[in-house]
Parts: sequence; C-alpha cells; structure tokens
Amino acid sequence: MRGLKGRVACVTGAAQGIGQEICARLAEEGAHVAVMDIRDTASAVERCTQFGVDAQGFLLDVRDKQQIHAVVQEIFKRWGRIDIWVNNAGIFDNTATVDVSDELWDRVSDINYKSMFLCAQAVIPIMEKNQWGRFVNLSSMAGKMAYSEEIAYCSTKAAVLGLTRALAVELGPKGITANAICPGPIETEMLKNTYQHLADINGVTLEEWCDSILKTIPVVRFGKPADVAALVAFLASEEAGFINGQAINIDGGLVFY
Repeated sequence: MRGLKGRVACVTGAAQGIGQEICARLAEEGAHVAVMDIRDTASAVERCTQFGVDAQGFLLDVRDKQQIHAVVQEIFKRWGRIDIWVNNAGIFDNTATVDVSDELWDRVSDINYKSMFLCAQAVIPIMEKNQWGRFVNLSSMAGKMAYSEEIAYCSTKAAVLGLTRALAVELGPKGITANAICPGPIETEMLKNTYQHLADINGVTLEEWCDSILKTIPVVRFGKPADVAALVAFLASEEAGFINGQAINIDGGLVFY
C-alpha cells in the first residue's frame, strides 16, 4: 500500500480508459476519490467504492473556469481537503497543420493544457492550507517527440511539461509537488481508433499496423491503463516526496529523455 488512506484524490477525464483505471488504483490504495468527467461517471465510481472508500462523480467540463471552481468547492465541502489532483482529461488530434482551424486549435489547447492551469488555480489554496499536495499531469511521449499532422496535440502536450515544471518550482517550498507522466502507446479505445485511422491511410490492416508498432517497443508489448495508474499512485504517495518537476516516460523504452 502507498499510504494513501484518508487522502482525497481528484481525477479529471475519469469516466473511462486510463482515467477510470487511475481512480480505481487510488481507491485501492485507500484514497477517497472525486471522479470528474463530462460523461457518465457511474462505472468509475462503482469500481472505487468496491475498495471500501468514499467516491463521488462530478460533472465537469475542464474548459469552464467557473465550473471548475464550483466542483472544487463541492469536493472540499464533502471531504474537507484535497490532497491529490490528477489532470488526466485530454483529447487527441491528427490534423495537418494547414487544416487546423482557430477553433480546433483552441479546443485542443483548452482541454489538453489550459485546463490544467485553471484546475491548479482552484486547488492550490486548499493544498497550501495543509502544506501537502500532489499534482500529476498527463502529458504524452508526443510532448517530447514530434509526429506528422499532430501539431496541436504535440504542442499542447509539450506545454504540459513547462506548466508542470513551473508549478514544481513555485509550490515545492509549500510541500506540494508536481510531476508529469508521458505515456507511450497504451491500450485504450482512443489508441485503437487512432491506429485504425493510420492503418487505413497506409493501406494495411489494423493488425499489421499494430505489429509494426510493436517492433519499435523494446519490451514488445503495448502499455495498459493499469501501468499508468500504478505510476500515478506512486507519485501521489509519500514515497515520491523528493520527486518534483519531472516528466516520467512510461512507454516500454521508446523515449530515453
């Protein structure tokens, strides 16, 4: 156990996929969990409560500053504290640079990056009172590498790393750490859809495309949401108290910096 019993953990984009797995793992470690998403959170909440902790779903559009502040106050009213905040909400986009509209750029930026800033603004005062806190921000290997026709996605995921470092420097003296996670290919519905699109473009089957990707991963497998959740649980714990401002890869050995 990571010693999270009694902590209050909040996860955005938590209804399914990696977000839901993070919620379940934090609950398994003993944390009470605020499950936040624009979609139905019932499934994630149910998984959390199976571990005997208190969990509640909150409707949250991470682009809406007023809604963020309102949800943060609801969470504080319910549990009287916020210890762990996981910025997991995000969207993928693979539009060619010349085809990216202002509206699309703003949407990807608002969800993938600006939302983390807005959430931090709302949560920091609560963490400061306890002189303890953990921010874990989901970036991507695309925050360190570039991919064709992913300019909005790569740019926003790289921006997450700068935001994380700035939070780490500012908040470290107050007992609050901030770290980023950079996942590689993780088995989710979003990855499947992305790979299907790329397979279609390249005139191969989905299986053939996946096999070609596997050959580039040193551990020769795709990641699982549980792999990411385990890293989040560690970074949220006391054990990780001296880890701050880092961008940690979880990609089977694809990226070495």
